[in-house]
Amino acid sequence: MKRRDALKNSAAVFGLLMAAGLVPQAALAAYNKSAFDAKTVADVMKALGAAAPVESKDVTLTAPDIAENGAVVPLGAATTLPNVKQMLILVEKNPNTLVASFVTNEALDANFMTRAKLGQSSDVYAVALTNDGKAFFAKKEVKVTLGGCGG
Repeated sequence: MKRRDALKNSAAVFGLLMAAGLVPQAALAAYNKSAFDAKTVADVMKALGAAAPVESKDVTLTAPDIAENGAVVPLGAATTLPNVKQMLILVEKNPNTLVASFVTNEALDANFMTRAKLGQSSDVYAVALTNDGKAFFAKKEVKVTLGGCGG
């Protein structure tokens, strides 16, 4: 069996389980369509019911200064803040600002890595949302080169 066939079969089984009501709603609760469809940082915060984010030294963003290939840019978000319920990675100039959302709790380290597509040079944010609705961020500009040649 090829990998592609295995993925198709898995998706079909998941769909059948959802239709039968056998998938817990908690498994789908982390997905917030309005947040992922938001076009600005402020709209993402509003969709998540969070306050405007405040810059914090306790939130860390891992991102390259220059991304030679905007199709796969490694990004990371981490925090040492207590009572963090969610970590976000936002790319300001992407068509959809919210790139990744990680749900966390006190049993997990709030330290996540992913890869994202950046269509152009942009400010990238790591945002920590706390249980009391506060938001803290770290920001970095990531420059995307065309074809890896700097032009």
